[in-house]
Amino acid sequence: MGAADVVPGVSGGTIALVLGIYQRLIDSIRDAARSLGTLAKGDVRGFWERLVALDFLFLVPLAAGMGTAVVALASVIETQLHDNPENMAGIFFGLVVASVVVALGLLTERSPQQVRIVAVAAIVVFFLLGYQSGPIADPSPFVFFAAGALAICAMILPGISGSFILLMIGMYAAVIHTIDERNFGDAALIGLGCIVGLALFSTLLGWVMERAFNSIMAGLIGLMLGSLRVLWPWPNGVGVISEEENEVIDGTGLDWPTSDEWFQPTALAVVAVIVVLVVAEVGKRYAPE
Repeated sequence: MGAADVVPGVSGGTIALVLGIYQRLIDSIRDAARSLGTLAKGDVRGFWERLVALDFLFLVPLAAGMGTAVVALASVIETQLHDNPENMAGIFFGLVVASVVVALGLLTERSPQQVRIVAVAAIVVFFLLGYQSGPIADPSPFVFFAAGALAICAMILPGISGSFILLMIGMYAAVIHTIDERNFGDAALIGLGCIVGLALFSTLLGWVMERAFNSIMAGLIGLMLGSLRVLWPWPNGVGVISEEENEVIDGTGLDWPTSDEWFQPTALAVVAVIVVLVVAEVGKRYAPE
């Protein structure tokens, strides 16, 4: 899940779903949020009782694995974003396309209403992203906090990754840089945002998914389709911040590749699609009933 969430394409929630641990994850997060709610009310005893009842044998290894993957991959991805933006955009583009296919398979009902939701969400997001200013070069503490809260909410949604949300709001490069450089102050703000976002969002997610699962998934599919704009490899690839040249590279420009630059990003996109679909199929076959 950590490896999936560190790149803007595959959802950690999707990985949890296809591997059969999604419901356990959501239940554990909701239990943790309720324990924090009990503490906020001043009920220390009730908080302790809820805390010791949490599924730590599940949560601790999961969190440790995710954290290890994020830290290990941050440096590699940051370097490649600067050195090979078109190729990285091609990989991410393929990951998102495959995630759309996976998300479509999660729908339990396909109706004209779901099609309309997908279409409206895709069109709105596509045009809104055309107005974004690109990566945020010098985020404020509040922006780091808000980015963590938004990204963690997406992490537990099947079909959309937290890092993809960061890319959409122009915070992906800044967060990856913070992790890679071990900037503990900004990382703490991101972590605090994650805790608050999970606590507030997990209960709402459970309630909404129980009552309008297909509509929510249709909206997420439309979001991913429209957001492919920021992953189109040409002319600029993924939006990044080039510190060496003190330059911000916009990731929303659209153009056609020249004859000598289309092959590698396209090939990598195809490989990314195949990898995600294979992982999803393996997960379906071996997930517990």
